[in-house]
Amino acid sequence: MQGTMSRTFTIRQLTKEFSVTARTLRFYEDEGLIAPERRGQTRIYSVRDRARIVLILHGRRLGFSLAEIREYLGLYDRNFSVRQLTHARRKFEERIAAFERQKRDIDTAIGELKRSIEEVDERLSGHSQMAMAPLEAIAAE
Repeated sequence: MQGTMSRTFTIRQLTKEFSVTARTLRFYEDEGLIAPERRGQTRIYSVRDRARIVLILHGRRLGFSLAEIREYLGLYDRNFSVRQLTHARRKFEERIAAFERQKRDIDTAIGELKRSIEEVDERLSGHSQMAMAPLEAIAAE
């Protein structure tokens, strides 16, 4: 187990693993979200840094701001209170509500677009019948 906890990662390994740029990881470092060790110009990332990157990327995918992610990461760094957990839970509920609103908006937009396609198809169908009418008259002659 000792070897697992002392394992380190290079920026190249993490950018490849998570499909992010080195600039992204440096940005997270500048924002105080991760704190890799420095050996000269080289950044050495710990298992803790890697775990925080996983949480950061997960939070970003869920639409959380960096400030919200910072709060969330704080829950993992110290003993947290019931108040902190309640706050985090409320943030998660708010995000769910926002996604549900977005989903309804998207479903509405998809329905409107499908109706528009049907209208266009009807007009195209009517247009092609009108365009074919003179050809049919010529063929009948």
